[in-house]
Amino acid sequence: MDTLVHSTANPTADTTSKLRVLLMLELHEGSEQRFLEAYEGIRHQVAAVPGHLRDQLCQSIEDPSQWLITSEWEGTSQYLAWVDSPEHQVMVQPLHGCVRGTRSLRFSVARETDLRAPDGPVITTGTRAPKGKAKAGTTTKTKAAADKARAAAPAADDVVRCALTFTVKPGSEAEVARILSGYESPEARVNPTTSLRRTSVFMLGNRVVRAIEVEGDLRAALRHVAEQPQVRAAEEALNPHLEEARDLNDSEAARAFFMRSSLAEVYHLSAPAKKSAGKSAGKSDKASDRKADATKTTRRAFLYPVRHGCGESAATLLRRHDEQAIAVAGGPIVHSQVFLRGDTLIRVLDLRGPTDDDPALLLGVDRRESAARLSRLLELGEDGELDTDDGLRRLLAACETTPVTDRRAARDV
Repeated sequence: MDTLVHSTANPTADTTSKLRVLLMLELHEGSEQRFLEAYEGIRHQVAAVPGHLRDQLCQSIEDPSQWLITSEWEGTSQYLAWVDSPEHQVMVQPLHGCVRGTRSLRFSVARETDLRAPDGPVITTGTRAPKGKAKAGTTTKTKAAADKARAAAPAADDVVRCALTFTVKPGSEAEVARILSGYESPEARVNPTTSLRRTSVFMLGNRVVRAIEVEGDLRAALRHVAEQPQVRAAEEALNPHLEEARDLNDSEAARAFFMRSSLAEVYHLSAPAKKSAGKSAGKSDKASDRKADATKTTRRAFLYPVRHGCGESAATLLRRHDEQAIAVAGGPIVHSQVFLRGDTLIRVLDLRGPTDDDPALLLGVDRRESAARLSRLLELGEDGELDTDDGLRRLLAACETTPVTDRRAARDV
């Protein structure tokens, strides 16, 4: 079953901004027909959502209870604006009675094979091909750009990352920090294929930020954590301090709170691993490198005051800065990651060595290239330009969070 709408997007828009969402569903036994009727009733509503391009409904050929909805969106911001809205909750409500469990995966489109020149090669790239026919045997600029992007792309690991953010009642910040840092860490191992790796908690004013890293199945890991008595007690103690009430005993309410609180990972970058002595050329001891990173780095997080509608553009500028900074051998940035939902943008850095004397590096600002552009994307107030030391230090003071706890699997989780 395929749903397609004709988008009014700019036809020259770069396809690298497109988002592919995979929603895996497990149905209750005997609910297939009810599920199909529910999907048929909402699919054209979803197709009318701004930014939606197309979707497909697929059924597993091995297990009839397993289904997949794959959808394509013009960009991350359009999808997140919809999925975090009350309208989304109402729209998908008919599916809930049919579905036993779900898992959602989100991917930005990095390469796309969608054009075959009449007399030339297939063009495989994340950007649109130039207009006109490609000549056989010709090396195009888009191919060169794709090769450059592929060389600069971060190496994949087996870690799933996400972030959660919510606000607490003003005046309760100290008690909230005590609750979040005081409980005993849960067991790191979830099952043979999944384990907790790291959870970092930060606060800025009355806003809480949790950055979570899991090896394996994120859904299984979150369920494992929620089932631990000490975590459950901490979450219950947190409830009276939340600005937005939640009921963790109501599965629908808990799911809705999680969806409103979650931020998608826009990117994660890692400095090249050092080659270990005794290893063959081109290979590195990743476990040793990761252990060294955990003991020698400091984690810091920044919550940027993004202007309405400018989240994706700001994230793009930060990525360009971090890609260049992280490529410097022995540089201070070991890892960089950005999480985004709407106008909420959080950047988390793992740093080595002293960096307090370089606010531009901490903020991801290239004074020569991106300072003026980033200034236009942020709410900086008067005298907030980022091309001066004073402007940078004011922004750093305004957006750097305070660390509350950093639980690592090497020690605790």
